[in-house]
Amino acid sequence: MGRQPRWESPVERAIREAQERGDFDNLPGAGKPLDLHDANDPDWWVKRYAAREHLDLGGALPGALALRKEAAGYPGSLADVTREEHVREIIEDYNTRVLADRLRPAVGNLPPLLAKTLDVDDMVRRWRELRASQVRPPLAEPAPASRPTRRSWWRRLFLGT
Repeated sequence: MGRQPRWESPVERAIREAQERGDFDNLPGAGKPLDLHDANDPDWWVKRYAAREHLDLGGALPGALALRKEAAGYPGSLADVTREEHVREIIEDYNTRVLADRLRPAVGNLPPLLAKTLDVDDMVRRWRELRASQVRPPLAEPAPASRPTRRSWWRRLFLGT
């Protein structure tokens, strides 16, 4: 190696020891140029982190944008709901949250971003059409229970095969 300095900080010592052990050899991306295609984006590090960790940032949206995203999923997201009353409750709850979001004070000089309320009857109609268009497999009757042909392990052990 080379001549060691008389004094080195604990961090420098840890780095030097790791280099000597080869901890920095064959790291992913070694010898390749840095990926700087999004260097002008101020949020590049957040976007890369979310992509690397496979994070869903939908929960980080502001209130009105999250409500708009939710509304864009209707009626498809209601496909598993089996009763009309539940569909009405879900849409009425959505409309209540939209109205509550409108009561929040605006931030900054821009006009507030608003989400639209949904027509409950129109959503129920669209839900019915969606449910009618889905192909439902026929309900299969359960097969009759059959007795196992083999004895349990402890019966074979103690009583023989």
